[in-house]
Amino acid sequence: MLLNYTENDMTKIKQLIWTQIIIIYTRYLVGGAFVFASIIKIEGNRFTTESGAENPIDSAWHFFETMYESGLYWQFIGVCQLVAGCLLMTQKYAKLGAVINLPIILNIFVITLSYEFGYTPVITGMMLLANLALIVWHWDELKVLFNIPPSYNLTIRLEQHSVWSITGIGLFLFTVVYRTMVTKYNLILWFTACLLIGLIGFIYGIIVERKRRKVVLQVA
Repeated sequence: MLLNYTENDMTKIKQLIWTQIIIIYTRYLVGGAFVFASIIKIEGNRFTTESGAENPIDSAWHFFETMYESGLYWQFIGVCQLVAGCLLMTQKYAKLGAVINLPIILNIFVITLSYEFGYTPVITGMMLLANLALIVWHWDELKVLFNIPPSYNLTIRLEQHSVWSITGIGLFLFTVVYRTMVTKYNLILWFTACLLIGLIGFIYGIIVERKRRKVVLQVA
């Protein structure tokens, strides 16, 4: 009884337009952050302009310098982040993106706890919680991984419309191009541009959804 109540309650929450909007933009945010951070690794560059080799061996900068010097492993991490972020931002493949991204962000969170990073664990912890929220959101389909029969919700969701995928792909491409082409990037400028792209997608997506609901009401 409790399980059925919980599933029914979750289904009602998923049907709310604002909860769907929050999930869509959480994917953009987490995915975009990973794509942004991945490019520098794929290009084989450090986070900083200076080497961390001279820092104490138990320091965070020495740790990152060791990963950077590994070469292939450093780039492999970047590729994994890029793929996970891209999948999240496409919306269509967000479930797979959330699964791939979970061990990556969990690993990053533990690293920030293991070294002196100031308030960075707060940020990585919030990203981990956001990814866990995405896993919970998709639990009806993902629980088959634990040999639990999946339950599929056949109601139409916002993410199924192409406008959200197009917006995500636009954010992905802009981030990759900006991070690749601009030598001295401006984090505020990047975030502002992404915010503008996301806002345009939001306005158009809401217009499309209102038209769809109007048609459904007329047919009913």
